[in-house]
Amino acid sequence: MNILLYTAITLGTVAAMEFVAWFAHKYIMHGVLWVWHEDHHKPHENDGFFEKNDLFFLVFALPSMSCYIIGSVTPHLWVLFVGIGISIYGLIYFLIHDVYIHQRFKWFRQLDNKYSRAILRAHGDHHAKQTKEDGESFGLLVVNKKYFKSRKEWKK
Repeated sequence: MNILLYTAITLGTVAAMEFVAWFAHKYIMHGVLWVWHEDHHKPHENDGFFEKNDLFFLVFALPSMSCYIIGSVTPHLWVLFVGIGISIYGLIYFLIHDVYIHQRFKWFRQLDNKYSRAILRAHGDHHAKQTKEDGESFGLLVVNKKYFKSRKEWKK
C-alpha cells in the first residue's frame, strides 16, 4: 500500500511543480530576481556557456535537497518522495528547456509532433519580449491551445 501512496505523492509533486515553475517564472524571475533572469532573454552569442539565469538551478535544487534530507532522517518518509518529485520535474525541465528548446546540449533535436512544436512556439513567444513586463507563456509543460495552431491563427 505504501508504494502506491509514495508513487502518488511523487507524481502529484511532479504535476504541482508545473504550477510552482509558472509562478516562480512569472513573479520571481520576471519580478524581484529579473537581474538574474534578464540575460536569458538577451542574445548572447559569445558570452560563454553559463548565464546568470543558471543560478536558479541552485535555488530550485534547495527544496529538493531539503526534502531528501528531512525525509531520510525523520519518520516523515513521504517528504523524501516530494523531493524525488521535485527532482523528476527538474530533470524534465532541464531536458525540455535547456536541451530541446535552447539546444545548450546537442542531445536531441529531432522532436517533431504537435506538442513539441507548441512548446517551441510558446517559449519563442515568451522570448520575443526582452523586458520583464508584458510576458506570457511562463509555464513549460502546460501550453496554451493557441500554440498548437500556426502563428497566423493565434489572433483569431
